[in-house]
Amino acid sequence: MNLLDRLKRTDPLIVLIILAVIIAIILPARGAFADAFDVATKIGIALLFFLYGARLSPREALEGVKAWKLHLVILCFTFVVFPIIGVALRPLTSFISHDLYMGILFLTLVPSTVQSSVAFTSIARGNVAGSIVAASASNLAGVFLTPVLVLLLMTGGEGGIHIDATVFRDIALQLLLPFILGQLSRRWVKDFAANKGTKIVDRGSIAMVVYAAFSKGMVENIWSTTGVWEVLFLVIFSVVLVAFMLWLTRFVPQKMGFNRKDTIAIEFCGTKKSLASGLPMASVIFTGGGLGLLILPLMIFHQVQLMMCSWLAARYARDNTAEGGTEKATA
Repeated sequence: MNLLDRLKRTDPLIVLIILAVIIAIILPARGAFADAFDVATKIGIALLFFLYGARLSPREALEGVKAWKLHLVILCFTFVVFPIIGVALRPLTSFISHDLYMGILFLTLVPSTVQSSVAFTSIARGNVAGSIVAASASNLAGVFLTPVLVLLLMTGGEGGIHIDATVFRDIALQLLLPFILGQLSRRWVKDFAANKGTKIVDRGSIAMVVYAAFSKGMVENIWSTTGVWEVLFLVIFSVVLVAFMLWLTRFVPQKMGFNRKDTIAIEFCGTKKSLASGLPMASVIFTGGGLGLLILPLMIFHQVQLMMCSWLAARYARDNTAEGGTEKATA
């Protein structure tokens, strides 16, 4: 496979993130342009959550709520197990910078993904309807739970991040209000939101957040405190964390008696952390200059989880096909 073919197969989101980082390094946003770009980024984020609201069908949501045990287990993995792991990793500050650890802690507090969780569940022949509702519920719950967890676990104390309760007002205005407006106007914009609209705004808003965050890092020279070995550590750490959570989200549901399809949905929804929701939330919650280091662990974890879950979903699909072929041959 030549270089051109590889580029064509590369996830456009990864390409956009890399380009945003490169442009921020060469031409970081400064002065009046930085202020205007911050406003444009906020508008992009609001539009993204508006489209999220327009895409979610109330009827599908009500149908999916019936499987409440499935959704409760996924929410527990996302907002209980992950944060406990994040807090337990505090001794890492002996090896990495405090800001970088705060980024690791933040990645454990954000909601699950929607698109990739559903896609991988579908490929692996899992409970697709359940994964749609569970992932959507995780993102909606994250609008409230992520700021609460940040206030509880990341503020105060020595080296803690200082934010106040106004973050809930900002979250409500920038994320929740557009989501509600999207639900109210769904009949007119649902087709656009369900097709390419959300994907375009999704990728564009993430690239804008990355560019703005890395630009601030360049202007304030915070990257001089981050070494190559720390980036390598984040990659290895992400691989280990994803592998552990994939095992745990399969082991626990099996012990609880969930069937194969539900277990697959729990595994892919309960393991993932959303870059699409996490970065906009970070840009609203954290207004200081260290946003670049705070989002770096989430960016790396996101790419690692996509690669590992993609491989696992393909393996489940092959196993399912082989089992089906065996059954037919036996019959």
